[in-house]
Amino acid sequence: MPKISVEIPGELLADLDEHVGEDGKFVNRSDAVRASIRKTLDTLDEIDARHGRLEDDGDADE
Repeated sequence: MPKISVEIPGELLADLDEHVGEDGKFVNRSDAVRASIRKTLDTLDEIDARHGRLEDDGDADE
């Protein structure tokens, strides 16, 4: 799996950390970031579909 580096404001990272760990919704920060990216991309796909901008190329599951 490729690794990336990003700069995240401290306030946003602190908020993220409230949802990570034993009592949180996510196992670790990477899990939380991946889930957020997936949800954002799904939302953008829904918006594009409503506006007729989504191409069905058969690669949606990749």
